[in-house]
Amino acid sequence: MAPKRKPAEPPRDAEGIFRGVSAFFVPHGVQPRRLEVWKQKLVQMGGRLEKKDAGAKGARINHVLAADAKALLRELGADWLHRFTGSVVSFDWLEECLKSGERLPEHKFTINYEEEFKPKKAAGTGASNPAKRSKMSSEDPESHKAISGHDGKEEVATGEHRDKTSTHVHDGSGVEKGPGQFAHSQTSSGDTKDTVGSLDTEEASSGEPTTYAPPDLNRNITEIFGKLINIYRAMGDDRRSFSYYKAIPVIEKLPFKIESGDQVKNLPAIGKSLRDHINEIVTTGKLSKLEHFENDEKVRAVSLFGEVWGVGPATALKLYDKGHRTLDDLRKDDSLTYAQRTGLKFFDDIRQRIPRHEVSEMEKLLQEVGNDILPGVTIVCGGSYRRGKSSCGDMDIVITHDDGKSHVGFLPKFVQRLKDINFLREDLIFSVNSIEGTDSGVDTYFGLCTYPGRELRHRIDLKVYPRNRYASGLLAWTGNDVLNRRLRILAESKGYVLDDTGLYLATQSSGGKRAGRSEAIVNCHEEKDVFDTLGFPYLEPHERNL
Repeated sequence: MAPKRKPAEPPRDAEGIFRGVSAFFVPHGVQPRRLEVWKQKLVQMGGRLEKKDAGAKGARINHVLAADAKALLRELGADWLHRFTGSVVSFDWLEECLKSGERLPEHKFTINYEEEFKPKKAAGTGASNPAKRSKMSSEDPESHKAISGHDGKEEVATGEHRDKTSTHVHDGSGVEKGPGQFAHSQTSSGDTKDTVGSLDTEEASSGEPTTYAPPDLNRNITEIFGKLINIYRAMGDDRRSFSYYKAIPVIEKLPFKIESGDQVKNLPAIGKSLRDHINEIVTTGKLSKLEHFENDEKVRAVSLFGEVWGVGPATALKLYDKGHRTLDDLRKDDSLTYAQRTGLKFFDDIRQRIPRHEVSEMEKLLQEVGNDILPGVTIVCGGSYRRGKSSCGDMDIVITHDDGKSHVGFLPKFVQRLKDINFLREDLIFSVNSIEGTDSGVDTYFGLCTYPGRELRHRIDLKVYPRNRYASGLLAWTGNDVLNRRLRILAESKGYVLDDTGLYLATQSSGGKRAGRSEAIVNCHEEKDVFDTLGFPYLEPHERNL
């Protein structure tokens, strides 16, 4: 399987369609998650967010956006609005701008709050209440669409598998994560029945991870881009692979069906080359570049071999050069390692995604077994599950203990108990460093497991961290790749080195260039401490599908 590099708020486009807009968003009458998505898109496309009283009595604000007149008056009051000289528009304006890819005239979306000051006719007079103009209609299907994001994962094995990767980078439900490469974006939508992006209060306040469900109205595009990610990754071309990887969540979040590349020309991560691809896909239903790759015997074989767990780009190419073209050819090759043979044996099993409810049940099983061995142990399933995805490529389990010492030697006992109950089935990688204090004291197990009562194999990773390194470990193994990469790059720019074992001060060579990490680790007890130290706005797990 080709290594998954951990790839970062998409960059703000100072020349975007909302340049010059300094906006205040009225929070009443709209779902909080949806409001955050709108704020993110405005900033990404050149706008600025302001507080209600920014400057002198809101002097820095030139746009106020609200659901309707009642919400507007409730938040700002008549006196404030009478003094305000800017535009007062409904959120429909923002939605329609995003849909069209250009800044639209505002007059059609102006909220006529003056109507609210007029006395209402008494019942029985035959007169109805004054209409509220430009109100966001609950019957308009477009007003219920949200913009949301995407998934990632990496392999930390040996040799080529420095980064841990899932079998399919993208299969229509999202791209998979990993810790090797440590990106801002608040892109979340709730698990809904009839409205994409809504989230009721009960769900938001519960302890369960918030479900992530982007509109994903352009799967015809994202599925093709996902295949190109896998191909380029298998070929070792991480730069091109990552360019498609970054584009997919941006496209998944769009609340409209793309009909032309011009509709996305101002979106982050979508350059001219990708817009040309999009134009070809929406026009012809296919992409000639992908067809060329799929008809190329070498590309086809190397991509296939790269999906086998433990096989990276260099090994896949060597296997091709040896004359192998199919998985049956690989099964006859005695040079494969035990881990590669295991990945090959359960190739079809590993490719199947795990439903969210099954991951939840297996996480509870792991917590029960772990607490039976070591009371108070913390066991959390990270990855796409923690980020709220409806299914997962594998399970990333991050473990620690609050006392800072009881985690030592826990993993061997845990693994053995899980084998005793027939949960863990095949080992891929097993290293214990906590006893000797090597490799930052982090213990690692990669293997295959089965849902109770079944034989279908799933990939599972167990990582045990000392308590003082747990925050960085949980952050890295939650992902996604884009966030991890952005945080890593940001850390480097501020004189730090960030990886899954901690946030360190960077060392410098005699020439003044940074040479690596020092032994001085920054005290980060929680994930938020890492964000705060780097000056990066904290994102809840479900907001990390960038």
